[in-house]
Amino acid sequence: MIKCIIVDDEPLAHDLVSTFCERLPHLQVVAQCYDALEALEWLNSNKADLMFLDLHMPKLKGFDFLRTLQNPPKVIVTTAYKEHALEGYELAIEDYLVKPFSFERFLKAVNRAISQSSSAGKEKESQGGEEFKSTSRFFVKGDKEYHQVNTEDILYVEARGNYSALFLKGEELLVHEKISDLEELLPQPSFMRVHRSFIVAADKIKTIQGNTITLGKHEVPIGQTYSKTVRDEILKRE
Repeated sequence: MIKCIIVDDEPLAHDLVSTFCERLPHLQVVAQCYDALEALEWLNSNKADLMFLDLHMPKLKGFDFLRTLQNPPKVIVTTAYKEHALEGYELAIEDYLVKPFSFERFLKAVNRAISQSSSAGKEKESQGGEEFKSTSRFFVKGDKEYHQVNTEDILYVEARGNYSALFLKGEELLVHEKISDLEELLPQPSFMRVHRSFIVAADKIKTIQGNTITLGKHEVPIGQTYSKTVRDEILKRE
């Protein structure tokens, strides 16, 4: 479970972010603070993994507050002002959401925050809080609903235009995500791009013969431009 704190002076903003978090079972809102000083006091004696932070608040502005934290949680900015985005990325925030934002945009930000932790290649603890595991989960949009996907269940991904097919253990999901977006979400080197249309889970590879990879009962081609990199990476694992 990922523990979240909301820091915003607007009650409606709290309602929106809380509602979005409730749709994702791996998120738990553990605190809701209405100014930065309240959040600072809470964080001095409590732990969180992810913070949704407004910028224009009374008493202390969002980024000024962020600069006071020695080991801040991962931060997703939620603000009505576009002009501070560059400053935010200089402070290593995970994403910058401009109000009003949709659930789809919120979901993308949360997935990005989680995947950035996963790609670090180790378990990382933020301010002593819940750990983001290298085994991550994220949500993707299907035709009529959102699906929670555990990276451990993925065999491979196939590009299908503006969509992608996720081949999991025992099922296939067609999702509204380009393969390039999924490549950013999936932790490396656990997942490898082996073709312009395919990403595979390296630990699920059964055999490599010629330019074909076998994963269980499935076969995936190796693209010519990826061939040397794929073989070099596989040999390094041996």
